[in-house]
Amino acid sequence: MKYYLISGEASGDLHGSNLIREIRKLDPSAHIRCWGGDMMQAAGGELVMHYKERAFMGFLEVAVNIRKILKNLKFCKDDLLAYAPDVVIFIDYPGFNIPIAQFAKKKGFKTVFYISPQVWAWKESRVKTLREVIDKMLVILPFEKAFYHKWNYEVEYVGHPLIQVVEEFRIKNAALIKPTQKNIALLPGSRQQEIKIKLPIMLSLTKEFPDCIFSIAKAPSLDDSFYETMTYGYPNVKLVKGKTYDLLMQSHAALVTSGTATLETALFAVPEVVCYKGSKISYEIAKRLIKVKYIALVNLILDKPAVKELIQDDLTTKNLKAELSKLLYDDDYRNELMKNYRELWNILSLGGAASANAAKIITTYAASK
Repeated sequence: MKYYLISGEASGDLHGSNLIREIRKLDPSAHIRCWGGDMMQAAGGELVMHYKERAFMGFLEVAVNIRKILKNLKFCKDDLLAYAPDVVIFIDYPGFNIPIAQFAKKKGFKTVFYISPQVWAWKESRVKTLREVIDKMLVILPFEKAFYHKWNYEVEYVGHPLIQVVEEFRIKNAALIKPTQKNIALLPGSRQQEIKIKLPIMLSLTKEFPDCIFSIAKAPSLDDSFYETMTYGYPNVKLVKGKTYDLLMQSHAALVTSGTATLETALFAVPEVVCYKGSKISYEIAKRLIKVKYIALVNLILDKPAVKELIQDDLTTKNLKAELSKLLYDDDYRNELMKNYRELWNILSLGGAASANAAKIITTYAASK
């Protein structure tokens, strides 16, 4: 069978790579073409375009790069027709994937969405489009099944892929221990424009906690020089590349930008502060469109403010200092957070091994008439 996978960022590359491996177990002769990154390529996918070439975030940046985005959409459509896969698999990345799904369905291709777009957060009406163009929707968050049912769209819950990823890593790297000196992980995101806004605020804490080491998880798509310029003159700052999970295993607390990283940090049981700050224009637009109580996946899944969210104007040195102090030195605060993390793990474990479950559904569907 021929499979065509499309993901658009680092987390999609991770989950796509695991999906490719599981597909190959079930279909050893599979030919897989993909839009993704290094991990999907290493897993055996034939890489069409790397996600770092199309990493646009925020309404303003999308508008500025609209011509490049349209060019990529056309290229993807042409490549899809030339390859003629048995099934097209979309991994999150809705701004690009939904238009391609509409095209693929129109051309008669089988379509599967693995890791649903967050339509429950904003543009809920997109469910109508998804229902029309996606043959099988595979969701990874427990509440998504009920959400889609409300729209008369029956989807399949396959479990969350990070459970297996984190569990395997923790077992394999059990020898990693936290250093005696307090280590604070900084996860400022993967895109240059968001890092420029948030990392300086995170780094302002280094003077407030001189006895701690602040370790920055560098995005694989960005040059070292970008970070070195921003961290020059900070003696207690380290740069870590390609070893984010090692860093989390050895951290006492973390300052994390919103997104998948907030969930990964929680699954590694690292006390965290969730940090978000965007351009004023993008934030004002998003504030009017997004319809969720929280921005952190941890809080959304648990349906309560388990981790502190510092958003836009609340993301200040003063507020970060107060929260980090509690995470490091308030035992009752930490214990309550650990209790919430255990609850989160139990909820996400209910579906089983997500990548294997998804691969079984996809390969069966690809081979069907």
